[in-house]
Amino acid sequence: MAKVMVVDDSATVRAQVSRALVQAGFEAVEATDGRDALQKVMGPEADSVLIVCDVNMPNMSGIEFLEAARSKGIAVPVLVLTTEGQPQMMRRAKAAGARAWIIKPFKADVLVAAAKHLARAA
Repeated sequence: MAKVMVVDDSATVRAQVSRALVQAGFEAVEATDGRDALQKVMGPEADSVLIVCDVNMPNMSGIEFLEAARSKGIAVPVLVLTTEGQPQMMRRAKAAGARAWIIKPFKADVLVAAAKHLARAA
């Protein structure tokens, strides 16, 4: 079972994303913001094969998390799940290693298909 880390400051969104992924056969672990995710991905959750991450979060944004993770050599594929759709932000995320971008509100089947594709490629 592939492990996915779900990073979002909204407990509701984390629960929705985790539920969709678990129903599709993934194991889901959660982080409340970029700082929490960075600590987890460098520690006991280092075996995650995919990260689903929001952009706008307190303490450390999703983009800052991506940049920090890459600077530490963490190369886990990241699917950005956010309300943001600005091309400049998407380019910055892609430069930091984001592999996919889905705009909220999301459809569970689209999220699961993207997660499966990225997990296979990992």
